Amino acid sequence: MTLWDERVWALFRSQWRQTVTYWSVFFSFGLCIAFLGPTILDLRCQTHSTLQQITWVFVSQQFFLLLGSSLGGIFKRTLLFSLTALFFCTFIISLVFALIPLCYDVVMLSFALAIAGLAMGVIDNIANLQLVKLYQKDSAIFLQALHFFIGLGALVSPLVADPFLADDSCILAANATAANSTFNLEHIRNTLGGPGAALTNVSEYPLHIHGLALTQVSYAFWIMALINLPVPIAVLYLMYHERLLPCSRSSPPLLGQNPRGDTEQAHLNVFRCCNLAKLRDRPATFFILHILGGAILFITDGIVGSYAGFVYTYAVSPPLLMAHKTAGYLDSIFWAAITLSRLAFVYLSYRYPAPKLITLSLVSVMLVHGLLLMFFTSQMFLFIGTTILGLSISSVFPSLLALTEDALEYKGCVTTVLVTSASTGEMLMQLLVGSVIQEYGSYSFMLCCTIASFIGFCLFLLFLYALHVHKKSYIPSTDCTKDMAMKELPLPPAGF
Repeated sequence: MTLWDERVWALFRSQWRQTVTYWSVFFSFGLCIAFLGPTILDLRCQTHSTLQQITWVFVSQQFFLLLGSSLGGIFKRTLLFSLTALFFCTFIISLVFALIPLCYDVVMLSFALAIAGLAMGVIDNIANLQLVKLYQKDSAIFLQALHFFIGLGALVSPLVADPFLADDSCILAANATAANSTFNLEHIRNTLGGPGAALTNVSEYPLHIHGLALTQVSYAFWIMALINLPVPIAVLYLMYHERLLPCSRSSPPLLGQNPRGDTEQAHLNVFRCCNLAKLRDRPATFFILHILGGAILFITDGIVGSYAGFVYTYAVSPPLLMAHKTAGYLDSIFWAAITLSRLAFVYLSYRYPAPKLITLSLVSVMLVHGLLLMFFTSQMFLFIGTTILGLSISSVFPSLLALTEDALEYKGCVTTVLVTSASTGEMLMQLLVGSVIQEYGSYSFMLCCTIASFIGFCLFLLFLYALHVHKKSYIPSTDCTKDMAMKELPLPPAGF
């Protein structure tokens, strides 16, 4: 028994340049999304800002990532538009990495991260969309690999930054007291894990803001800029290979499409998603599948963001009272489990249908949260549950995206809706959970996740029912149905 059949290998071999390029673009996305948490205190020293001020850069990045996800569909109409957008976005990420050490004001830093967030959102939309268009019914396999590269980038980024992080207060104040030494900087870094976590209880850490900044984090950003630089070069090479650059148009495009031939149509149909005439004849299930798919990813990606942002705070709070250094491993274990699981689901997506995989994942997520809620005093089970949760929840986004696109015949704005919903959930649920934790204590964190996972599973059951109804009631207009209709027309009289 072979790992893959020859048809899948043939598909990959024929499109490997585009596929590997989209994978590398998502590595760039992961590299950019994970650097902020570990380096936030050094950036605070660099900008001479308070914790309350510096944590707003999280919100800046997340908000513009959401905006970029919403606007990314503008560039989907042609391969030329898509690859051009990916080139500029990946190059902007390298440029932002290189310029962050020169941002000595928190407003400048927020502006730089807003631009990076916008680029990340466009990358998230386009890379998913192009891979789905490329492989269609076989896209689930390659989407799992695509999202593996997010996790890979998210693992590399903190590793690059770690050797350059300050071990002590990185601001040498003229009137320094012993106050700063009472704070564990690693504890503060782990507490500021995301936008929701960042905006709660930061006033309890009165760190110095005036004095000489002593930080070497600039080298980490310059290294990440160099690591990311091959990605826009790879996109540029793909554009050259597909005859999409002016200097490479001496022969027809390899994909058999005219890079300029559909440009006018692209300009006229940039907002086809909002074209009411296009949606007029769609059945109700067409819209219900969009809504339910977006709601499921809103919850599941929200759980991922909330768990990564608050599991440390939950672990060091009563009744667990885990040591700061030990609790700091939880977030790394969670992301490592997500990364390894996505690699495993590349094979599982080939062997098993998406509905079974998503059902298994959501049931596992729900059970794990329930068990974590029951054994809330066990430190060992928190590590086990964190690992299982990462292994379970990782495949929901790529599997549901492939399933929804397949059900709706790869038409409309499915990818844009789902990507935007996932980004919205990741941002808003962290803010919501952070507010609940601040109001009711750390135990409410696991309760929120358990309730959210149960709602997500129920929504998926509704999604499966809507999918069943949609397949029964809606027959797409194809050449075969047109031929059948022609056969039913009355024949002209003999001798006509």
